Amino acid sequence: MRGRLGRAEAITAVAHKLARIFFALVRKGEEYDESKLILADERQRERQEAKLRRKARELGFQLVALEPAKA
Repeated sequence: MRGRLGRAEAITAVAHKLARIFFALVRKGEEYDESKLILADERQRERQEAKLRRKARELGFQLVALEPAKA
């Protein structure tokens, strides 16, 4: 975030995200469960990838997954 927004905006964005998580937990009376956050991040990544593939297809491109470089 810092690279895209700058230092002050990134700090504000992270604080806002933490405040939303805290408020949701207090409102629902739940304990913090990081596995839910991980699943939400995975779903968001899948949606972003699907959107990019759709956009590439509309522009006449085909995306191909590359193998990660081996160390």
